[in-house]
Amino acid sequence: MKFVIIVPCYNEEAVLPETTYQLSRVLDGLLERGVIGHGMILYVDDGSKDATWGLIQKYAEENPYVEGLKLAHNVGHQHALWAGLEWASAHADAAVSIDADLQDDVEAIGTMVDYYNKGIDIVYGVRRERKTDTFFKKHTALAFYRLMRGLGGDIVYNHADFRLMSRRTLQALVSFPERNLFLRGMVSSLGFPSALVYYDRKERFAGESKYPLKKMISFALDGITSFSVRPLRYITYLGLFFMLIAILAIFYGLCSYAEGSALPGWTSLLVSVWFIGGAILLACGIIGEYVGKIYKEVKQRPRYFIEQTTERLK
Repeated sequence: MKFVIIVPCYNEEAVLPETTYQLSRVLDGLLERGVIGHGMILYVDDGSKDATWGLIQKYAEENPYVEGLKLAHNVGHQHALWAGLEWASAHADAAVSIDADLQDDVEAIGTMVDYYNKGIDIVYGVRRERKTDTFFKKHTALAFYRLMRGLGGDIVYNHADFRLMSRRTLQALVSFPERNLFLRGMVSSLGFPSALVYYDRKERFAGESKYPLKKMISFALDGITSFSVRPLRYITYLGLFFMLIAILAIFYGLCSYAEGSALPGWTSLLVSVWFIGGAILLACGIIGEYVGKIYKEVKQRPRYFIEQTTERLK
């Protein structure tokens, strides 16, 4: 069995030495147990501006497990991960994706491989709890998962991108043509046999988080608009609701006029104009998100370009 650990990297020079050490130790253990025949760590450098690629090249010369792909431009975490998954779909029997920051438990990889050897195609790494998260991040994440479920998105609660995939699931995934990637939703939609492995998430070993609030909001919007058209349907419902209010307001106005009690008032008019105006702008914004995605999809631009690879991958 050819087994690959895919690690997308962006400015990870501070953590890369420890990541390489821990993942190499995991592969040593799997080879000793005889559950894999060949192991590899595939770093995907997402256009880093620090010494990340230099370190990858250095480790590739010193460590027989380490290989690397360098993307020509920073394309974002999901596309960098896709580059690694696409490579693995053609060269490996199974692959695990994990972030470089060592917050995910590398010891869970062995359990994932055991599930794979029992015939499971997708093994999700799932956090037991969110002790390391701030109050804000913990509750906004919970709200996001609930919202995705409410909108019809089939995603695994407390799962990010730490998972094992077999070759046939990798090949099925890379057959998806879309450019707007939300991998945790796309993988869940494949429908192959799956299992969950629970682990305790750790603090980041070194470096800074690559997901500030702005990126988290953007990622959440991508997830919602990539896997549900219900927001568009809700706009229709909202429009019908406002039409009902308008009919009631007209009826009330006619009754008041007939009774001779109609008084000129600007407050109700002001509130109505602002409320309905805001609702219209919100609806236009939601529609704009979908139109923007259609615009990106129809251009069919490549997801990424590989600038360099380590010597053994050439």
